[in-house]
Amino acid sequence: MRHIIGHICAIVFFSVAGQALAQTAGNYPNKPLRLVVGFPAGGPADIFGRAIAQKLTEVIGQQVVVDNRAGAGGIVATENVAKSPADGYTFYLGSSAVLSFYANLYDKLPYDLNRDFVPVTLAVAVPEMLVVHPSLPVKTAKEFVALAKSKPGQLVYGSTGNGNMPNLAFESFKIAAGVNILHVPYKGAAPAVIDLLGGHVQATILDLPVLLPHVQGGRMRALAIATAKRATPLPNVPTMIEAGYPSVNADNWYGIVVAAATPKDVIGKLHAALTTTLQSADLKQKFAAQGATSMSTTPEELAAYMRDETAKWGKVIKTSGIKIDQ
Repeated sequence: MRHIIGHICAIVFFSVAGQALAQTAGNYPNKPLRLVVGFPAGGPADIFGRAIAQKLTEVIGQQVVVDNRAGAGGIVATENVAKSPADGYTFYLGSSAVLSFYANLYDKLPYDLNRDFVPVTLAVAVPEMLVVHPSLPVKTAKEFVALAKSKPGQLVYGSTGNGNMPNLAFESFKIAAGVNILHVPYKGAAPAVIDLLGGHVQATILDLPVLLPHVQGGRMRALAIATAKRATPLPNVPTMIEAGYPSVNADNWYGIVVAAATPKDVIGKLHAALTTTLQSADLKQKFAAQGATSMSTTPEELAAYMRDETAKWGKVIKTSGIKIDQ
């Protein structure tokens, strides 16, 4: 009898729990949402995150709050989301670094992408751009390569740090062009830009929005956009494909993921709302003005893209011997 009663209680418990989960998913969202960004306020990731949060608030009918969790190049934020409740009220605007190539750089991470997260959608792609100090006697990528070959190891480029997208993008360019250009890693885009403006380094590849005002102001010279299409704000700057280096294709992209145990129907509702948000004309226009592209994909497409990017940049990391400070 005691066994039968226990069995009945178990059935009732799981039935009630299942009904509660279904009810939660059915009412989703019924409270504010938290969009985690892994970088400080004011940077490109924060700007994109806040624009998405503002539009998503209108679409989903609940306030979306941006939570900046800066530290360790996004790793702090990634770990935070992995340990957050898997209820769809916390979602993460993850950078290309944490969602792809960090797996090739770190021996150990406090999270596992395959175990701890479920992809929702690709959100934004930011092209990388090759620029030089205006004192350099070059106007094209080919001329820059010729100059570098005439002075092997004498030219210097700056990046936002070892293992970040600008570092990988420039190393990809060096491999394609067969040049020897020294690397100086900085702690972020700001000091790298300052030293390029001061002529302490001769070149860099960084996110287009960071470089745009300096190019437009004549303080830097743009040589090539490191993606397949020209950038709207700089229509006269050729792509790396047009410049003769088709293998150099670097978007500093951001994807949205949630904790792995998030219910599928909740993910479906979040995905639908994000798709409407990311495809809205005003958001697309706002991103395009900065040279970025607002986009949406299926969860499966984002998962495949993450795998492809991990493999692609893993080859660059191996070939160039990039090491990261751990």
